[in-house]
Amino acid sequence: QVQLVESGGGLVQAGGSLRLSCAASTRTFSSVAMGWFRQAPGKEREFVAAISAKSTITSYADSVKGRFTISRDNAKNTVYLQMNSLRPEDTAVYYCAADPIGGYGNPEYRYWGQGTQVSVSS
Repeated sequence: QVQLVESGGGLVQAGGSLRLSCAASTRTFSSVAMGWFRQAPGKEREFVAAISAKSTITSYADSVKGRFTISRDNAKNTVYLQMNSLRPEDTAVYYCAADPIGGYGNPEYRYWGQGTQVSVSS
């Protein structure tokens, strides 16, 4: 069983920055792809970004491309999401996910964190 714990959420003004972290409790962290998703009130959960096991491939939703950066530190079993130029529409609960079923690029992941709230004021 893999446990994922997100941190770093909070309230920020539009144009500001936040860095989310997700710590994973698994010895196989360096072997699995990781992703970030978000869910705004009244909306379905949506993909934000993903990173392959060795950081060779990254993917982003069009809505965050150029503003968000996903990275990972396999020595620390941690994946990050650096969020710059935040907008009110980025307000959501952000979830970390591990090990996409079927491999990188698949939107279904085996393990999910509990989420961290990000609120962006205008």
